[in-house]
Amino acid sequence: QVSPGLRTPRLPVWLCGVPGRHGVLFGTDSRLLAHWRAERVFHLYFYGGQQEQTRTAHLTIDTHSHHWEEAPSEDACSPGKRCPALEMAIRTKWAGATVSWNGTDPFS
Repeated sequence: QVSPGLRTPRLPVWLCGVPGRHGVLFGTDSRLLAHWRAERVFHLYFYGGQQEQTRTAHLTIDTHSHHWEEAPSEDACSPGKRCPALEMAIRTKWAGATVSWNGTDPFS
């Protein structure tokens, strides 16, 4: 029998399979499960267990930012550049979201 905690999680958790990397993408804010207003700016964490990943990646997701509000820097997803697969996976849930890696090198 499946535990009620597995059927209805208290925190948002996704198992991710991006090319060459499997892991867990999770949040610590339970409001993401029930309140769409919590989806404005929020934090997600990714842990894949690979040897080169020494700590959990802390990502900041902004679903209401616009490209003209960003700092004039080289965007990892600009035309002609390859966007990290984890960002693309996040954008399947939050289309057009801006993903900040907070000092972590983006995973390819």
